[in-house]
Amino acid sequence: MKPGIIPLTHVKHDPEVTQQRPDQGVVRLLVRAFSYTLPHKRLLIPLVLQVLLRAALLPIGTWALAAVINGPIEHRDPSGIIAGALAFAGLAAFTNWMFHFRYKLALQLGEAVIHDLRSEVMRHVFRMPMVFFDTTKVGRIIGRVTSDIDSIRTGVQDVVFITAVQLGQMVVAGAMMIYYDWALFLVVLLLAPIIWSLNRAFTKRMTEAQRKATESYSRIAATLAESVSGVRVTQGFVREDINAAYFRELAADQAKFNMVMSRQSAVFLPLLECNTQIFTALLLVIGGWRVLSPDTSVSVGSIVQFFFLSNLLFDPIKNLGTQYTAALAAMVGAERVFRLLDTPPAWVDTGQHVLPESPEPTQRGIRVEFRDIWFAYDGGKPVLKGIGFRANSGQTIALVGHTGSGKTSITNLLSKLYLPQNGTLLLDGFDIREIRADSLHSFLGVVHQHSFLFEGSVCDNIRFANPRASKEAVRQVTRELGFIDLIEALPSGFDTHIGEGGTGLSSGQRQLVTFARALLANPRLLILDEATSAIDAPTEERLQNALQRLLQGRTSFVVAHRLSTIRNADLILVLDQGEILERGTHSELISQAGAYAKLHAHFVKG
Repeated sequence: MKPGIIPLTHVKHDPEVTQQRPDQGVVRLLVRAFSYTLPHKRLLIPLVLQVLLRAALLPIGTWALAAVINGPIEHRDPSGIIAGALAFAGLAAFTNWMFHFRYKLALQLGEAVIHDLRSEVMRHVFRMPMVFFDTTKVGRIIGRVTSDIDSIRTGVQDVVFITAVQLGQMVVAGAMMIYYDWALFLVVLLLAPIIWSLNRAFTKRMTEAQRKATESYSRIAATLAESVSGVRVTQGFVREDINAAYFRELAADQAKFNMVMSRQSAVFLPLLECNTQIFTALLLVIGGWRVLSPDTSVSVGSIVQFFFLSNLLFDPIKNLGTQYTAALAAMVGAERVFRLLDTPPAWVDTGQHVLPESPEPTQRGIRVEFRDIWFAYDGGKPVLKGIGFRANSGQTIALVGHTGSGKTSITNLLSKLYLPQNGTLLLDGFDIREIRADSLHSFLGVVHQHSFLFEGSVCDNIRFANPRASKEAVRQVTRELGFIDLIEALPSGFDTHIGEGGTGLSSGQRQLVTFARALLANPRLLILDEATSAIDAPTEERLQNALQRLLQGRTSFVVAHRLSTIRNADLILVLDQGEILERGTHSELISQAGAYAKLHAHFVKG
């Protein structure tokens, strides 16, 4: 790396590539990849039949051509020549017709396989707890779903069936060669150990080169995703040239590894062809000697047929070398995809309890109790240490403290994005481990400081929490929140199109949309994590009045640095380094003249 260039990502080696070598489990990977074709028997069965038929038709066509030369042409039979030519033309047309449908079915089967694989990968990723996303780069996931699965498609639709046709062709051609001249066929068998030796010599080098190229691509994908997401920071600190230089280095590494792979292939494939040509020359010498020998009855026509078939036997060798190169890429991609699929979640949602609808319309909340909760991210330093408190149904709990004090960690546990290492978290008297996550999330509304909006209309983003909600229900939510006029003032009102992440809206407008999205779900448990930080003072004042009505009856957890948003909380918890320093109402904490009183005094003074 050049001096002064700071990498955007620190991914040096992808463990999903380096921990296992494809050449150590090629058969296992191939069988597993091919197992995804089994649900598509309507494509697979006719495709296999056509592969077998085409593998036999190619040698039969060659035999027919040689038979015409050895028969009617040698005996100067015009009518036989015409009949043989017509028969050969018909057979060739049928063979090409079969090739068309074999190729079409292979493409359809490959598309069906990658559809199933991509769906399975995304289902698996969505089931993973948040700790997985804390330690896995977005670019790596993108690479698995795109390039790695595409390489499996190539392996299924091309490598497997083309190789099957080529091997079948070699078997049929070899059987015919044994029939015509078994002694001469023994010469052909001398080629087998040489090909095996070449394959063994180049396998390790080509596999390693393919692995490094794939790992390099993973780094490029991760860096690209990070660069696009952080383009504002890059431009804000005038790092365009520096980051572009680092990306050029990654691209140069990718090109270098690809060139290593190409050089190995450029040596391997010509060597295979060279050996084929040498053995063809050897067959010419031995075949010619057998024809000229007075002690043999071998005819020139038989030798011609044998040589036609030997070409059909040798030609697939070069194609098989090409398919082997493609198979390496497919096996590396399959290894990475299956390693992701085989990665178990850090914890599995085994809960069976379903939270019911609250029978009391005015008490829609959930009872929450933390009992001596200890929690650390990914086994690191504890961020929550012995947290314990109780929130009755419908109460508002405010979490106050400096950055890193543990406020967001408490809300993460409430959302069941993580599970505590020690202690018990109770919701309506049930351990959160016993509650089904989907049941909890259906009664949960969350507004983060930087909530994510999806590409689409404003109405669609609000309706994200409740897709069945009518447009009038969406309007009613914004009306209750007191900012329907701000949405209607947009260029197309509720139908205004916004880009990924909410581009096209101001930060305050994005936050208002996320408020409406959370409350449209009619949650029993509401989490506001710095939810009003991006809203200007006049809008916040309008929103506070609406929130007081909407929080009524719901259990709410409010994380805020602006203490004006939590004055009316039923319980305020002051956190510091993962521990609760103080607890009480606003007036009680002010009278104690402790940490909260100092924070409040600083806020009032500021």
